[in-house]
This record gives sequence, structure tokens and C-alpha cells, in this order.
Amino acid sequence: MPYVNIKMYPGRPEELKQELARRVRDTVLELCNLDDPEICPVVIEEVPREDWQAQVVPEIEARAAQRYP
Repeated sequence: MPYVNIKMYPGRPEELKQELARRVRDTVLELCNLDDPEICPVVIEEVPREDWQAQVVPEIEARAAQRYP
């Protein structure tokens, strides 16, 4: 089951986040040949800009081997 976690700065409108999540989910379903949207949750975490370096960068670095461009 795919699971997508998107981290981004706060401040974007709810409609944009919903559209982003829908497009990401739909793309994952299509490429993985899946047909049930319920099996592909997309989570959007808002991380304040001032916390990005301390919270997100270490996670990115720790998962460097799993990162795709």
C-alpha cells in the first residue's frame, strides 16, 4: 500500500492542498496500477519555515539512500 507524506511551509490555501493531494494520489494509483484510492493516503504536514532546518532536513539526510530526485 503506497503512503505519501508531503511536508511544506504553511500558508497555502486548503483548496490547493486538496488538489495537490488528489493529483499525487491519482498519479501513484495510475503508475502502480491500483484502483482503490483508499489504499493510498496522502498526508500534508505543514512545517514552519523556522523549523524546517531542525525538523525536516535531518529526516531528508537520514533517508538519503531512499530519496528519489
